[in-house]
Amino acid sequence: MTPNLATTTATSSTTASDLFNSVALGPYTLANRIVMAPLTRSRASSGGVPGTLHAQYYAQRASAGLIIAEATNISPQGRGYAFTPGIYTDEQVAGWKLTTDAVHAKGGRIVLQLWHVGRYSHPALQENGALPVAPSAIRPKGQAFTEQGMLDVETPRALETNEIAGVVADYRHAAQCALRAGFDGVEIHAANGYLLDQFLRDSTNHRSDAYGGSSENRARIVREVVSAVVAVWGASRVGIRLSPTTTFGDAPMDSTIMQTYGGLIDAIAPLGLMYLHLIEGETGGSRDLPAGVDLQNLRQRFSGPLMLNNGYTRDMALAARQQHKAELICFGRPFIANPDLVARLASNAPLAALNPKTLYGGGAAGYTDYPALA
Repeated sequence: MTPNLATTTATSSTTASDLFNSVALGPYTLANRIVMAPLTRSRASSGGVPGTLHAQYYAQRASAGLIIAEATNISPQGRGYAFTPGIYTDEQVAGWKLTTDAVHAKGGRIVLQLWHVGRYSHPALQENGALPVAPSAIRPKGQAFTEQGMLDVETPRALETNEIAGVVADYRHAAQCALRAGFDGVEIHAANGYLLDQFLRDSTNHRSDAYGGSSENRARIVREVVSAVVAVWGASRVGIRLSPTTTFGDAPMDSTIMQTYGGLIDAIAPLGLMYLHLIEGETGGSRDLPAGVDLQNLRQRFSGPLMLNNGYTRDMALAARQQHKAELICFGRPFIANPDLVARLASNAPLAALNPKTLYGGGAAGYTDYPALA
């Protein structure tokens, strides 16, 4: 494993914190409590196969206590952005194996985020030009990134009740593929207005069957997916990501946030999952929470470690650990331009700025060519 990167040059606030100390997570010992958040970069092939460039990119960032690899499509139907990777074919498994081998060679740990975008897609990204699927046929505002450029999203097709078992089976198959690819675990993406989050929210789920109506029914598919993935990996190597108050993907907040998300956490907590990953506030935006929403209450209802995410700085992360708000702290965009982010945070070194023009698509430029500190 990568050694503790706190150094004698760190400030007194750093040395008083355990942010840079090793920590147990599931069956593993992480080098520190800093997590690289999943970051879509759209650099896979048109067939969703990652390659040597991905392996280099993630290996450069292996000093993170844990890497959560970018959101990865569980099926062709789950795809919503061009050049994003998949985890459902042998070629994709072989491509991801390059990355897991490279990260492990550097002493790092890496899990894969399992992703189905649901309605936030476009027929140009679907097999045979099919409509994207969703809990209900409600069209979101926004555009999808396709190989033909940005295109307005269209009204999705509501999944038939008898189709939902097939979606759950796709999650199970993707989990099996991730195991074959050598990952250390998986994270179920049930956040940010994508398919599982679309089922959770009464704003995007208007169904009248067993997967709609009450908050318990709306959470049914999430519970089924968790059970299916745990059956492959074991609970101690499965995490889940939730974003109770984000409106990303034009998904208005649920009308009973604490009941809906708290009820789901109550249902899955006895399984003993590896971690709960919560987005604080609006994804990539304000960290403010609506009245009545208490993330620490949700934490208390979960039996395992909590991972917090959204706009963290060094000082915020140190404070969060000193106040015991979470066991793990996620950093997203700072990892893009700072492959050695852990070392920079530990020594309080300046952070490099990313180039927004190279965030999505392309090659090595703005991906693997950001230098570490001398």
